[in-house]
This record gives sequence, structure tokens and C-alpha cells, in this order.
Amino acid sequence: MALTASVLMHVLWNLIARHQPSAAWPLWWALLAHLVLSAPWGFYSLWQADVWSTTFLGLMAISACANACYFFGLWKAYCYAPVAMVYPLVRSSPILIALWWLILTGESPSLTGWLGILISVAGLGLLASGKPGDGERAAIPWAILAMFSTSIYSISDKLATVHLPGFAAIIGFISVGYGAAFIVLTLALRQQTGRWTPPQRLPLPITVIGGLCVGLAYALVIHAMRFLPSAEVVAYSNTGIVLATLASLYLFGEKTRAGRRLCGAAIICVGLLLLAL
Repeated sequence: MALTASVLMHVLWNLIARHQPSAAWPLWWALLAHLVLSAPWGFYSLWQADVWSTTFLGLMAISACANACYFFGLWKAYCYAPVAMVYPLVRSSPILIALWWLILTGESPSLTGWLGILISVAGLGLLASGKPGDGERAAIPWAILAMFSTSIYSISDKLATVHLPGFAAIIGFISVGYGAAFIVLTLALRQQTGRWTPPQRLPLPITVIGGLCVGLAYALVIHAMRFLPSAEVVAYSNTGIVLATLASLYLFGEKTRAGRRLCGAAIICVGLLLLAL
């Protein structure tokens, strides 16, 4: 249920954000809205939980740095290439996550689980495939940075779940990383535009929806990590890419590489079915 709600919120936000002008920096506004709307409740709950061991602080620091690198890499990649190419590459992290977890703990997914992860990642690769232009090639290193960062914060977040007593504390935990990401994006904004705020505002309803979806969607993912391996959780959350692909094709009429995108979505579904088994 948590993953289903997370996927729906994630798809809603991405479909809204991709149709906003780039001058509005929608991700910047979404992070700001999260820090204003949800973070105070989360910080209070996290403080009340009294979980401030050295181990927990170390995991929080790793997660915050990885989140900052993820958002920066994602922003840089989107400067050169569209969502349809960048985001599937970024979401190809479950294999890395499973490898990190195997190295750290000795625990491994089942053979069927590995096969499901590999097939779903192959589907993501097909979605992102195609001969890139010169500008799009420049996006690949930044997308890889975002993918690598995703694998790092997924592991640190999984390890931190044993210290987090409830959902509100999870909100506080991720808000630390989102705060770091907001600072990094603000510095990038300043460097690129000479301003501390984007040149264009988002409509208030969209800003609020973005703030709620960005924070709550990932908090639900961390909540799901209490019950499932982190690699499987991230792979399941890739269902959102399938839904977003279908919506872009049939709701918004974005028919570019339609056959390849439908085939990639179908392959992802096969991988997710194997994971479910």
C-alpha cells in the first residue's frame, strides 16, 4: 500500500513538473514547499524520538550528501537531455543497491529476485536507448552520478530504518537530505542566473502538490524498506515509470519512439512480476 501510494504521487508530480517552464525551476520550488509544509513536523518528531547515536548521525550525513549529489546530477542531466532519456538511466540503480547490500551484509536476493531486477533494468535501458545527440551525450555522466547517488542513499536509508520509530520521524530524516539538496540547487541557481530565487514562479497549487508529493512519496518508500529489501523496493517503485510512459503516450500524445517505449515498459512489467513471485 505504501509503495502504491508512493508511485501514484511520484507519477502525479513528474507529469506536472515536466509541463512546467524550465525557467521556473520546478524542483527547487518542490523542495522549498516540502521544507515549509512537512519538514517542521518531521524535525519535531525526529527530535522527540531521541535516536541521536553516532551510527544514526553517520547514516544521516551519508544520506544527506548522496541526496545533494542526486538532485545536482539530475538537474545537470536535465540541462542537456529530456526526462524520457535521463530518468530511466537514473532509475537503473537496483542492481547497484543489491550489490552494495550483498557486500555490506552478505544477504542476497533470490535467483528469481536477481532475474526480476536485471530484466526491469534492461527495460529501463531500452526506454533510455537511442542514438543520443551531442548535447544528450553530455547528460550521461550526470545521470550516472544521480544513479550512483541513488544507490548510496537507498542503502543508508535502509540501514537507518531500524532507528526511526515512526512515519513522522522518517519525514524528519529525509528532510535533512532535502535541505542539503535545496542548498546545492540554490547555489546552482545563483551561479547560473545570478538570482537566489528562480526567474519565474510556479502556481501555488502546483507548488503545494509538488512539496507534498516529493517528500511523502519517498518517505513511503523508506517505510516500505522496513519490510522489503531496498533493491526490491526501488525496483517496485519503477512501476511509476511505466505509468508515466503510458500517460505521456496516451494522455499527452507524446509519440516519439512510441514502440520502443511501450516495449521497454512491457519488459519492466515482466521484471516486476518476477519480483512479486
